[in-house]
Amino acid sequence: MPVQDPKRGAIPSPRSALASATPHVAIVGAPPNFITLPAQISMWGNDVNGDCVTAEEAFAKACNSPEIFIPDSEVISWATRHGVLNGAVISQVLQWMQSDGFQLGSFSYDDGPYFSVNWTNSATLQSAISNGPVKIGVAADQLLTAWHSTNGTTGWFAVGFHADGAEDHCPSLCGYGTINWLAQQLHVQVPAGIDGTKTGYALFTWNSIGIIDEPSLLAITQEAWLRQPTTETRGEWASLGGGITTNPCVSRNADGRLEVFARGTDNALWHIWQNSAGGGWSGWASLGGGITSDPAVGINHDGRLEAFARGTDNALWHIWQNSAGGGWSGWASLGGGLTGSAAEASNLDGRLEVFVRGTDGALWHRWQVTPGGGWN
Repeated sequence: MPVQDPKRGAIPSPRSALASATPHVAIVGAPPNFITLPAQISMWGNDVNGDCVTAEEAFAKACNSPEIFIPDSEVISWATRHGVLNGAVISQVLQWMQSDGFQLGSFSYDDGPYFSVNWTNSATLQSAISNGPVKIGVAADQLLTAWHSTNGTTGWFAVGFHADGAEDHCPSLCGYGTINWLAQQLHVQVPAGIDGTKTGYALFTWNSIGIIDEPSLLAITQEAWLRQPTTETRGEWASLGGGITTNPCVSRNADGRLEVFARGTDNALWHIWQNSAGGGWSGWASLGGGITSDPAVGINHDGRLEAFARGTDNALWHIWQNSAGGGWSGWASLGGGLTGSAAEASNLDGRLEVFVRGTDGALWHRWQVTPGGGWN
C-alpha cells in the first residue's frame, strides 16, 4: 500500500542572511568516514504539517550524546507558538532556537550560534558534519521519490538527480563516506548500478535516514548551516552527588577542564572533574588527608593544580599534581598555626602565595621561592 506523501514547509533564507553569516572553517583532521545514528527518530509532525524546519531541529537534538529525544507534541507546540507550523524561514528558526529552544520539564534545549556552510566544497561540508548535523535547504521533488522507494523506511538511495533550485524542504546531513560504508552503517545493500566507491551523505528526512550521492546533493541544495554547539542545555540545578561539609573551591586544569574540591564528611579532601572541557563529570575521588577548613586551590606556573587546607594540627597542609592534569602527590605540611581557611594567589612570575589568619589574629603569608618550587 503506497505511503502518503509527507509535507515540506521550508522557506528559503534571505540571501542577505546567507551573505552576512559567519562561514564555517574546515578543521584539519576530520575523519574519512563519519555518521551519527540516533536510537530514536520521528516524523515530528512533518507527516501532516509543513514543519520540516522545526522537525530538523528535533533530529539535531537526537544526535546529541547522550541522545535528547524531543516528543512530537513539543515540536508541534514550538512550531505553533512561533507561527511556523506550515512554513518557516530556515535562518529565522535558527535564530529563535538560540534563546527559545524546546522545553522538556524545567529544561530548555537550545541551539548554539549558527554558521553558514559551503556545501559545494566537500572538505568544508564533511568537516561541518563531523561537528554536528548540518541543516540544509533543498528542492524535495526528487528526494520524495527516493523516500517512497522504501515506503519511507530508512535505507533509501538518492542518485542521478538533475538540478532543481525550487527550495521547499529542510532535511539534515548526519554522515558522510563512501556509499558502501554508509550502506553498511544503515544495514542495507547498495542497489545494482550504483557505484559504492563514490562519496555519499547520510540524510535525515521524514522519519528516515537515506543515502544521497554527492552530485545529487549538489543538484538540489540551496543553503547549509552548522550550529556550534548543536545543543545547549539550560535549566535547573543538577546534582554532582557526594557528601561535603565545606564550601567548594573550583579551578581549571591546564586543558580547560573544571575541577571542584571540597571537604568530605570524613574530613578528607575530595574532588570531581570534567571528563573533557565543557563535558560531563567524573565521580568523586578522595585525596585523603584530614582537613578542618575550606580548601583553596592555585595553579602552578606549569599548569599543575595545588590545594591548600588547614589540618587537624592547625598547620597549613598542601597537595599538588605531579604533572598538569595528572596524578597527585601526598600531603605535606607548610607549618604555621591557622585559625581559618587559606587563600591563594599567583605572583606575576608564577610563584604561588598563600595567606592565612594566624592564631594571633594577624595576616600571615608564605610563598614559593621559585615558580613551582619550594617554599620560603
